[in-house]
Amino acid sequence: MIKAFIFDMDGVIVDSEPLHFEVSRRIMRDFGLELPDEAFHPYVGITNEQMWTDVIARYSLNTTITEMLKKDFLLKKEVFRDLQPIKGIPELLTNLKKDGIATGLASSSEREFIEMVLEKLQIRGYFQAIVSGEEVERSKPEPELFLRAAKLLNVEPADCLVLEDSKHGVEAAKRAGMKCIGYQNPNSGPQDLSRADKIVYTLENLDYRDL
Repeated sequence: MIKAFIFDMDGVIVDSEPLHFEVSRRIMRDFGLELPDEAFHPYVGITNEQMWTDVIARYSLNTTITEMLKKDFLLKKEVFRDLQPIKGIPELLTNLKKDGIATGLASSSEREFIEMVLEKLQIRGYFQAIVSGEEVERSKPEPELFLRAAKLLNVEPADCLVLEDSKHGVEAAKRAGMKCIGYQNPNSGPQDLSRADKIVYTLENLDYRDL
C-alpha cells in the first residue's frame, strides 16, 4: 500500500476553477477585454505568476506582474467566500487518516490562499505537509512541488500517490516518479489526463488501495 497521498487543491479539494476563471475575467474586463473561460483553461495547474506573466505579454497590458498578483488575490478574497469541499473529499481524508497514510498538499497557488481555503473548509488539520508554488523554483509541470512534499512527509516518491485534475499536475506527478489518479473535473476545462495511472470522474468512494 502507498505510504503517502498528495493532493492538488484547486479542482480537487474544492471546485474552485470556475471562481478562478471569474476572477481572471473580471481583471481582464478592467483592461477592456471580455474573455471567455476557455481563454484561461491552458493555465490550470500553473502558478498565478506564470499565468499573469504570459497574459500581460499576450495582450500587451500596461501593468506589472506585482500589480496583477495584488489585484488577483484581493479579488479572490471577495469571490472565495462560501466554499464547500468536492463530494467525496471529507470521506477520503477520514479514510486516509484511518489507514495511517501520510497526507500532503502540493498546489501551485500562493501559500496565503491555500491556508485561507483550508481554514474555510475546516480541513487544515488533516495535512502534515503543504507546499505552495511560491516555495519552489519551478512549479508544475516540473516535479519540484511533489518532490518537496514527499521529502517533508519523509517518504520516497515511489511510495506516493497524487490526486490531480490538470494536465500540468499529472505531468509533474509522473515526472516526480509518483503514481497519479487523474480526476476529470468538467469545471477545470478539457484537461489531458492520459498520463495518469487511473482516471476517475467522481471522488466519491475513491479507492486508492488498488494502485
